[in-house]
Amino acid sequence: MSSNDNNSNALKVERGADGIVVATMDLPGHSMNVLNDDLALPLASLADLLESDASVTGLILSSAKKDFLAGADVDRLHRLSGAQEAFDESMRFKAFMRRLEKCGKPVVAVIQGMCLGGGLEIAMGCHWRIVIDDGKAKLGLPEVKLGLLPGGGGTQRLPRLVGMQQAVQWMLEGTEVRAAQALSSGLVGELAPSRDEAMAKARAWIAANKKPVQPWDAPKFRYPGGDSRSPAVVQMLAIAPSIASAKSWGNYPAINHIMSSVFEGGLTDIDRGLEIESRYFAACAESQASKNLIGTLWYQLNAIKKGASRPAGVPRSEVKKLGILGAGMMGAGIAYVSAKAGMEVVLLDTSQEAAEKGKAYSKDILDKAVKKGRSSADKRDALLAQITPTTDYALLQGCDLVIEAVFEDRGIKADVTKKAEAHLAASAVFASNTSTLPITGLAEASARPENFIGLHFFSPVDKMPLVEIIVGAKTSPETLARGFDYVMQIGKTPIVVNDSRGFYTSRVFATYVMEGIAMLAEGVHPRSIEVAGLQAGMPMPPLALQDEVSLSLGVHVADQTRKDLAAAGIPYKEHPGERVLRQVCELGRVGKKAGKGFYDYVAGGEKTLWPGLAELYPVKAMNEQPEQRELIDRMMFAQANETARCLQEGVLRSVADANIGSIFGWGFAPFQGGALQFINSYGVPEFVARSRELAARHGERFEPPTLLVTMAQKGERFEEGQPAH
Repeated sequence: MSSNDNNSNALKVERGADGIVVATMDLPGHSMNVLNDDLALPLASLADLLESDASVTGLILSSAKKDFLAGADVDRLHRLSGAQEAFDESMRFKAFMRRLEKCGKPVVAVIQGMCLGGGLEIAMGCHWRIVIDDGKAKLGLPEVKLGLLPGGGGTQRLPRLVGMQQAVQWMLEGTEVRAAQALSSGLVGELAPSRDEAMAKARAWIAANKKPVQPWDAPKFRYPGGDSRSPAVVQMLAIAPSIASAKSWGNYPAINHIMSSVFEGGLTDIDRGLEIESRYFAACAESQASKNLIGTLWYQLNAIKKGASRPAGVPRSEVKKLGILGAGMMGAGIAYVSAKAGMEVVLLDTSQEAAEKGKAYSKDILDKAVKKGRSSADKRDALLAQITPTTDYALLQGCDLVIEAVFEDRGIKADVTKKAEAHLAASAVFASNTSTLPITGLAEASARPENFIGLHFFSPVDKMPLVEIIVGAKTSPETLARGFDYVMQIGKTPIVVNDSRGFYTSRVFATYVMEGIAMLAEGVHPRSIEVAGLQAGMPMPPLALQDEVSLSLGVHVADQTRKDLAAAGIPYKEHPGERVLRQVCELGRVGKKAGKGFYDYVAGGEKTLWPGLAELYPVKAMNEQPEQRELIDRMMFAQANETARCLQEGVLRSVADANIGSIFGWGFAPFQGGALQFINSYGVPEFVARSRELAARHGERFEPPTLLVTMAQKGERFEEGQPAH
């Protein structure tokens, strides 16, 4: 093969004796190919080559990296300065793709690994797509997760390949499609077991298809399953917006824009459809939701994953053997994710039966994976062999890290700490999974408090992405670094906070549920409370969420806090929701596990709000009920103000930890970009003023912290990556 003048550092172009050009993407300095200027410009020149050089018989587009192309360059998207620029940028990209499609020569994409966003849009603009089926291929259009729609032709080409219903579902959910489903749906044309075979298939296809035409450019093209006029699609598109709205409550403009783009594009030809898409793309790019999501779930999340919160200068570490004390739901979940990451795990409990039950949690998950074809019996058995259930503390010898996940009781935690440390090397790290008890106090039971740290997991551990790392008064930087490395090793996202009661996530989470609970005593209709939580963008409403956590645990935490503060001579401020929590709990209604809390639970049926709430807390007349906006603001401002207090007090170490922790930890409305970004979007001066209005009506807990008042006076806002004040 010979090289070509179209070569660049990011795109290697070679031409064979058969006239077929192989363009291989390999963006320097990046682990994955992304569609930035360094790659986009040489890609665009391929259209010139195909159109102008008669000796070129076809093009194969591939990647030298493990992934095909991960998508558009988010930095470019973030720099877009207005709707017109967003529209123009989108149309420029599509003009290049249309030239490839209409050049009269076959273009084949050989896909491996991830092919997402703009990567899949380029692949769909090729005449044929071949996927290397090695179990690693993932194809999809995940733009909705950043508040955008696919702006490179995705909303037009995907429905024309797989049908409108499937396309809408995949785009609204940001689904990553595996190779077999991509083939069966019509998204790709062939699978190949290896790169060599994929390239051979690509050459064969080019030889057999000298003058290909894209399906949508053919005179008799029909959408698979029908276009926007067909009865089946009309029915789907009539129902889809209401289903989407029931989940999103109108907080994510991209959802409606995707559906509108697909529907309107289905009434016209491809070129008009692409223009329609660009207009909706521009609307998404200008939305506050997209700016919030990109700022937090792209820039701030990436900063955290790159180690912004990790002590510098400490060598990277790896846990080979892990001990877990307590085989309940949390301990069992930690055992599963750690064994999955390749660690040897010792799962210890007070009885062998309890320890075995904890291991069975992993078996249940793995059995389901085997049944669905996502794993094999051999892989399941190998992973289970890594978990040793026991009652013998001596088996903890050789552990690099031990995580305590026993009941939230100081005495029990102190006892297991001493028993475990008796068998650990001096260099081993001991961590507590406590969700509320200060780490510095728990470390008093340790013989080496500098090796003691908090690792607060969230339930269910195998699904929740966050771990809150808590630094005690004596925790060393080396211990923090090792805790951080372990969290990254198991594929979770770490945030780092300083020690205090409830730390960050539990402390702020409580303000959300307690505010909703307090409204009951004020005569607010329970259904209005729950709907307000969902309208605000929270994943679960406050009363249902407290049922999940359990009312009895809420009372236990309040009692422990009251006792600890009294011992320290600090006055306890009771939240108005606490009285309601105790009253309902005293009636034996302690939550979902008991089958009754704020809701009634029937096996196999839908939960329903307990009718007795209206008797216990009489509901005000309709004309005395507060506006929904008032309820929403109370829930959101309670969380945001408490987050700002955590920053002011030095509990939080950075803006990024605050925002990512709020979204990943307890589900703070993602479209707001996190609890501090919510304040930014609202406007700091406006937020302070509204907080004071709420404080005047509902109590001093809504008074804005000094930090916010000062920022409002100075015209400041929370910036990406900004450290705590």
